[in-house]
Amino acid sequence: MAIEPIENADDPRLDDYRNVKDPEWIRRRDIFLAEGRRVVERLLTSSRFRARSVLTTRPALASLRSTVEACEVPVYVVERRLLEQVAGARFHQGCVAVGELPEDRSLDEVLAPLGGRARRLLVLERVADPDNIGGLFRSARAFGVDAVVLGPGCAHPLYRKAVRTSMGATLELPFARAGSWPKELASLRAAGFTLIALTPRLEALDITTLGSSRRVPDRIALLLGGEGYGLSEEALSEADLRVRIAMAPGVDSINVASAAGIALHRLALD
Repeated sequence: MAIEPIENADDPRLDDYRNVKDPEWIRRRDIFLAEGRRVVERLLTSSRFRARSVLTTRPALASLRSTVEACEVPVYVVERRLLEQVAGARFHQGCVAVGELPEDRSLDEVLAPLGGRARRLLVLERVADPDNIGGLFRSARAFGVDAVVLGPGCAHPLYRKAVRTSMGATLELPFARAGSWPKELASLRAAGFTLIALTPRLEALDITTLGSSRRVPDRIALLLGGEGYGLSEEALSEADLRVRIAMAPGVDSINVASAAGIALHRLALD
């Protein structure tokens, strides 16, 4: 561990941390940001992602010391005022880290290491809000999903808001970019997954029947669409089963991340 105190906001070692509120930041520099002690630790201990550096206040460093000592990354120590001045944002836990953005992985590249062990997949289409992506990954991590498949129109899971909202789950759960859409869904079926589409349409099956009057399939790919759009007709047509969440009269939908949490809990493995 190399601890390097920095006192000047113009120091070039801080360039990766400038203007992190810009949504195009990771695209331009091929990097992403991890915020807060827990998320920074997940980045530093990740086998998939490579940390480039850590930027921290001295008090926050004390809580990270055991983790950063095991890593060969530079640790820049600054005053909180300088940290927030450079980044243009407030970091309540006083520590952030930059990771190197990896190349997107295909569905085959994500599923191959799992072999036949993968039993729950979350498949997303047109989920453009990074906060929703983060919430979806957090629920997926909580309810035993093995990997996430990102269809067209989905925000990057390593956008700052997505990583933060997920509490680092986007650094833990494997994710793949779908290739040919919706043909990739047929590939999932061929791999042994039952495609279950979550939709508010009244003709869909009440999800509570799964696990009660109807058996929960052994291997499931749960399909969800973004708010305002839902799943496309093309994606719905590929589904083996359409399910809905029963709601109070006058309510036709809830936040997509909340809906995913309910559905994934219902379909969770024992």
